[in-house]
Amino acid sequence: MAGLFFDGGTASSFDQQQQATPVNTLSPFERLEKPTLPPEPSQADLGAQDYWLYCLPCHGDRGQGLTDEFRETYPPEEVDCWQSGCHGKSPYEFGFTLPRNIAAVIGPGALQKFPTAANLRGYIFAAMPFWKPGSLTEEQSWQVTAFLLRENGKWTAQDELSASNADLILIGPPQATPSPQPPPTEASLILSTLPFIVGFVVLILLLILLRKIRKK
Repeated sequence: MAGLFFDGGTASSFDQQQQATPVNTLSPFERLEKPTLPPEPSQADLGAQDYWLYCLPCHGDRGQGLTDEFRETYPPEEVDCWQSGCHGKSPYEFGFTLPRNIAAVIGPGALQKFPTAANLRGYIFAAMPFWKPGSLTEEQSWQVTAFLLRENGKWTAQDELSASNADLILIGPPQATPSPQPPPTEASLILSTLPFIVGFVVLILLLILLRKIRKK
């Protein structure tokens, strides 16, 4: 399936194509064309090409996920991704089984499980692309992250995204942190151990009682 996307054509940049052209006016071939780069591409512009090559086959041409509508852009023999011999339970040699649900990465509610850009980039670098996790270079992982942030309105992409600023870019809700608890007082320590002390005393008394009964 990924091989469908390796031949580029002449197309507007990924960002311009997404925002300026309604999806129903583009042919399947135009939707799958490789985005061209401006004369001085930004990190996110380069990420658009990385996304096209590594992410688009599963996450969609507009980041919508592997929807039924997007799969209609595939050749007829590729539309059912989960048929045996394709990406189902018995994939072809060097193939892989696709999950039934592949999340959208662009649009309302996308990427909310990642608190910051640093979390998102770390996941992309370690776990993507799905069929060959960890195969992206560090530079590519930053480029894809910058592209996704720009498309979701989280990053202007005018500056270089890196480890020095990624923690400062918020995406989803912050991870819950446990409320600090006051240090235990002497009284609370005594109360917490009191049940064990009482139990120990009762056990000793029972043993003494049993010995007296046996002596009789």
